[in-house]
Amino acid sequence: MFVILSAGIAPGLALLSYFYLRDEFESEPLIQVAKTFIFGAIITFPVMFIQFVLTEENIFTTSFLQAFLSIGFIEEFVKWFILYFAMVKHAEFDEPYDGIVYGAAVSLGFATTENILYLVAHGVEIAFVRAILPVSSHALFGVVMGYYLGKAKFSPFSRKMYWLLLSFTAPLLLHGLYDFLLLQKGMIAYYVIPFMFFLWWFGLRKVKLAHQLTIQHYKNQHPISKSNTHLDL
Repeated sequence: MFVILSAGIAPGLALLSYFYLRDEFESEPLIQVAKTFIFGAIITFPVMFIQFVLTEENIFTTSFLQAFLSIGFIEEFVKWFILYFAMVKHAEFDEPYDGIVYGAAVSLGFATTENILYLVAHGVEIAFVRAILPVSSHALFGVVMGYYLGKAKFSPFSRKMYWLLLSFTAPLLLHGLYDFLLLQKGMIAYYVIPFMFFLWWFGLRKVKLAHQLTIQHYKNQHPISKSNTHLDL
């Protein structure tokens, strides 16, 4: 059991440490990051119960509906709900990059619990594959969600709703597509692996843009020189 717990927890903590240490300004209090991680771990159980009921009742009969609604929509909505109502309005969320940290924390809390349960059921032999696919994909969905939530918090009021909507729809679409590809049996090497390369590129680009947003945020608070920084999606 110790081996399973170690293999289940290690990838999530490693990825969370990576995104946490990438913060170039004020690092978030570890207690807040830990709480967000725990929130993500706790919500795993009600989400899995809802998904179990949907599966038993045969509500979604196609792989497309299963991927985008039963898996993607439910998981990303619950994570988004936790982030928006528990963290975005928190005083510690005081720079755009904070969204990356808290987004990764809640997603990796969820992914870590799910990973442990899966390894208990199927054995530690698949731990490596679980680490590079489900765990890292959840982390990157959280990074994307957190990036857009950071933009929403520090954007003018007229743009807040746009970024809030994108903070949910972007990870939902990415998550749904990931699971839809995963459900195409025997095609992981053809579809899922190339998608993971894209997902890492996309997620790390958001990390870079979040850093730029944070630099601009501090410049606006303590103006030194006038500059125009263009940040795209």
